[in-house]
Amino acid sequence: MINLTEKEAASLIKSKLSKYFGVGPQEAEKEQVYKALVMCVRDMLLEKRNAFNKQYRDKNGKRVYYLCMEFLLGQSLKNNTYNLSVQDAFNAALKKEFNCSLEEMYDLEPDAGLGNGGLGRLAACFMDALASQNYPAVGYSIRYEYGLFKQKIVDGWQMELPDIWLPGGEVWLTQRMDKTYRIKFDGFVKENWTENGLKVDHFDAKEVEAVAYDMMISGKDSKAVSVLRLWKAQNIHHNFDMKTFSQGDYMRSIQEDNEAELISKVLYPSDNHFEGKSLRLKQQYLLVSAALQDIVSDHKKRYGSLMTLPDKAAIHINDTHPALCIPELMRILIDENGFTWDDAWSIVTRTVAYTNHTVMSEALEKWSEDLIQRRLPRIYMILKEINQRFCGQMWDKFPGDWDKIDRMSIFSHNQIKMANLCVVASHTVNGVSALHSEIIKNSIFKDFNDVYPEKFTNVTNGIAHRRWLCQSNPELSSLITDCIGDKFVLDASELIKFKKFEKDKTVLQKLNDIKQLKKRQFCEYALKKRGVVINPDSVFDVQAKRLHEYKRQLMNALYIISLYNDLKENPNLEMTPKTFIFGAKAAPGYYFAKQIIKLICCLSEEIKKDPVISKKLNVVYMEDYCVSMAEKLMPATEISEQISQAGKEASGTGNMKFMINGALTIGTLDGANVEMSEVVGKDNIFIFGLTADEVEAKWKIGYNSSVYYTNNKKLEKVIDVLNKGLNGQTFTDIANYLLTGSPVADPCMCLADFGSFCDIHAKVDEVYKDKMSWAKKSLNNIAAAGIFASDRSIKEYAEKIWNLSKIY
Repeated sequence: MINLTEKEAASLIKSKLSKYFGVGPQEAEKEQVYKALVMCVRDMLLEKRNAFNKQYRDKNGKRVYYLCMEFLLGQSLKNNTYNLSVQDAFNAALKKEFNCSLEEMYDLEPDAGLGNGGLGRLAACFMDALASQNYPAVGYSIRYEYGLFKQKIVDGWQMELPDIWLPGGEVWLTQRMDKTYRIKFDGFVKENWTENGLKVDHFDAKEVEAVAYDMMISGKDSKAVSVLRLWKAQNIHHNFDMKTFSQGDYMRSIQEDNEAELISKVLYPSDNHFEGKSLRLKQQYLLVSAALQDIVSDHKKRYGSLMTLPDKAAIHINDTHPALCIPELMRILIDENGFTWDDAWSIVTRTVAYTNHTVMSEALEKWSEDLIQRRLPRIYMILKEINQRFCGQMWDKFPGDWDKIDRMSIFSHNQIKMANLCVVASHTVNGVSALHSEIIKNSIFKDFNDVYPEKFTNVTNGIAHRRWLCQSNPELSSLITDCIGDKFVLDASELIKFKKFEKDKTVLQKLNDIKQLKKRQFCEYALKKRGVVINPDSVFDVQAKRLHEYKRQLMNALYIISLYNDLKENPNLEMTPKTFIFGAKAAPGYYFAKQIIKLICCLSEEIKKDPVISKKLNVVYMEDYCVSMAEKLMPATEISEQISQAGKEASGTGNMKFMINGALTIGTLDGANVEMSEVVGKDNIFIFGLTADEVEAKWKIGYNSSVYYTNNKKLEKVIDVLNKGLNGQTFTDIANYLLTGSPVADPCMCLADFGSFCDIHAKVDEVYKDKMSWAKKSLNNIAAAGIFASDRSIKEYAEKIWNLSKIY
């Protein structure tokens, strides 16, 4: 907590305006005031970080280094001013001296273009939780010039526009020219044994520089500040082709600049072509090589010997994207520091841990052998050696079992399997929900679990509850504080005390009033930002997550079509008005996902044409869904759709954010829904559909989607609508996908779960009629949500995996 008065806050902002923009309060534009304010907050964070780093160094503490290709931070100003407890002082100063509010400043900040979905949002939550609990931490990623993309819906089709975030976002970044490292691609490698040991020469390599940019993330009323270090790729300056430039061939003279800068240009470039795959590989190697060089350099400066690296550094691989840190650390230890293979491998395997985020084989990264050999020749040699030694050990354990060893091998059929590499080299491997952790032990990593059962553990995901409850829903946070005090802000487990008020009609009515207020606020936001009109008195039924087949936005759309059919047959059907809200981006090359978006948008337009039905039923597609939109939408949500095919979703974190804001979940027994159901009680969550075991059983006997089609008249009518069309557009491709698709129809079993999905919605509709009963269930969800705080997750990582201590 920083003690800051209104007068001091005003003085700080004025000083920045004068120094950097040459203006005073009267002539300053709002954009200048925003940047001056951010500079003030950034200076506070830098001062706090320096003080914490001194404590960390004095105690010779251990630090975690968290490697992830994305950190979906959203906006930083609200989070940092809240965590530093300076919101009131700055807000008062802005109103008095600058004729604006802190809320207006929040609206000027773009969402940082550093992440995409749940993986990046989890990483962002973890950085907040690490700082809030005084754990020393550095996150590593890339300073993307452009984010994933800005989504624009044109005639129902998703269009991708550049996500230009740096003009408003770079003010948070501190360039670190003292943290610059060289990264080598291409060329060829020669090994020579000399009297001083192995000497490795890399010839004809293309070198780029990785320059660090630091972003600070404050904890809540804590001493610590987490550092997110982002790498920008650039050409090495002395490589500039002055001769070509002088001859007037300007484009050729800057070609190397452009090629280098391309590496950190865009988050997740499309990889459905060779150049895209090559660029993604370069991004991943730039991240890990710069990060590892930075970690090793810092460790040698502080402690001298790298033999103590496992005692002072925990390197965590979040999903397989940073898996190349394993051979890269081997390269640095052997080639640059003279370690033997065995000593280097001992250090690596005691330092690195890995979190798996998927059970889907197509999502487990595999690289072409040829691509890695061409782009990263030294890394390729090290990977070959790791695999040869590992397979030799497995051959001794399972002589003659070629199939098992092939499944476990890092190299297989001209591909390099990054998940296998992570399991082989990590001292601990964790899943992200209880169900997911069991699935990976019994499916994709079963062979490894047979050999290394002690490696596998579970840490269920968590959310930054201070952001998603305290900041996003201050009205609800205030009510909880009135009931149980404010200890839940720093200790989310305190929320369970709120359950004592489940029969208090005054509290339940206040809950309903707050929900209605948040719904009205979202309606105003949707109209202002997207021009969308929503009835605040309708039920808000929301599915907001990445667009993917297994997340089953399609099944939700099928249900809405069925509801639309019912209303067409009987316009006087008695029902509470419903608004179905979707928020999702589809990957640029994912055509079928884009077709689903088109279906939802056409369904929305079709409904709008009917003046009677549109009063009872509305479908809204919120364009360009992002963190700052989610902060408005989640507190307003009444029904949270968590309907992935059982066994596919590793955990989910959106489900937890909706839950802590009092939404009731319609969900399958998948991911963290299982644990949510256990802690909240089955009466306070609406579970439907096949279980993971039942899904697996259906595949074994042969799943036939047409059986459900022929035995369900509602479903027949829905498929008929797809074939006939909505808003002038037919969706025969989607109908065929569900009934006759190849290699298998309806691969995510939308039709198998459709009947159960309709039934659970009917149950939800009935429960919703009793607003006090609904509020009671909502309260129970809020009270039970404390276990899903990222503070709890990080404490488990620190104790079970990283052996990390807090610094006080």
